[in-house]
Amino acid sequence: MSAMVRLVIPEAPPPAAAASGKQRDLKVDGIRLGVLDNSKGNADHLLAMIVEGVRAEIPVKSVVSLRKPHVTFPATREVLDQLEAETDVVISAMAD
Repeated sequence: MSAMVRLVIPEAPPPAAAASGKQRDLKVDGIRLGVLDNSKGNADHLLAMIVEGVRAEIPVKSVVSLRKPHVTFPATREVLDQLEAETDVVISAMAD
């Protein structure tokens, strides 16, 4: 299964994207989807809608949902390591 992912960064001008160097094959039985909640109000609701939309379009094998401890702090190394180890794709969103 191949899929194209388009990242949209709401900044002007858009920053140059750096190649990650890693390529992950998406499995036929579904992706392992990661969700990173940034702790802002309603982010959990927005992310739930996004997960529903992804599930409607492509097979999802599992969902790992993690939350940052506070909106002003970056995700901890442990959270990022878990997402890297247990997921194929990670989505994150902000809301209010």
